[in-house]
Amino acid sequence: MSHTAHIRSHRKPRRSASTLAMRAGVAGGVLSTLAVAGASGSANAAEPVTQTLELPTLTADLAAQVAQSADATQQAAANYELQAERDAAAANAAKQAKSDLAEAKQKAAEAKKKAQEDARKAAAARAARSAERTTLATTASTGASTSTSTSTSTATGSAAAIVSFVKAQVGKAYVSGATGPSAYDCSGLVQTAFKQVGISLPRVSQDQSTAGTQVSLSNLQPGDILYWGSAGSAYHVAVYVGDGMFVGAQNPSSGVQEKPLSYDPPTGAVRVL
Repeated sequence: MSHTAHIRSHRKPRRSASTLAMRAGVAGGVLSTLAVAGASGSANAAEPVTQTLELPTLTADLAAQVAQSADATQQAAANYELQAERDAAAANAAKQAKSDLAEAKQKAAEAKKKAQEDARKAAAARAARSAERTTLATTASTGASTSTSTSTSTATGSAAAIVSFVKAQVGKAYVSGATGPSAYDCSGLVQTAFKQVGISLPRVSQDQSTAGTQVSLSNLQPGDILYWGSAGSAYHVAVYVGDGMFVGAQNPSSGVQEKPLSYDPPTGAVRVL
């Protein structure tokens, strides 16, 4: 028997390779888990946690709401565009109105200026007529005798044509408002006579008594217009034909006649020619 046969071995029993591998694996797994946990903890400490939310599923009702909202947006855009067009039209209208107002003001100013000028001329004419009436009033007191001593010069030119015309109408009827050729009233005869030489006179006695230049009854010439009443409000007119005579449409009973100034002395006279 060997001298070592009864000596117990101090070596630990050998473990099988499979057992060691399993234990190593477990240990490695534990260490790996701890390492991952540690790394995760460090990462969580360094960065915020990002939470992922799940979006709801687009249902049919939600789709209809989205479509309705799109339509409303489109309608609002159309309304804004229409309003913009209306605003532009209103701005153009306001601009045109402003232009029209300025033009109207300019025309009104021009019309006012013209009216003032016409009024000034009319006032000057009235003043001239007033001065002439004063002169006529002074000479009127001489009566018919003075009237019959007026000029007896022979008519010439246009005056001769007027005198010839009115004398040719003697004997025709007097009809109110008539201007010939078969009947006349007083102003109708005078107007038609002057029309023969291309002169247009007003239609009524009142206007004819201021149609020309006032002249003295002592300085009459053939073709002058005689009037009865005040200048501007005369009630009768006739034509002086020379030699102290006049022709006029007197009244319905006598018609157109040639008479001496003494028959019915006139108030005044105007000269158109």
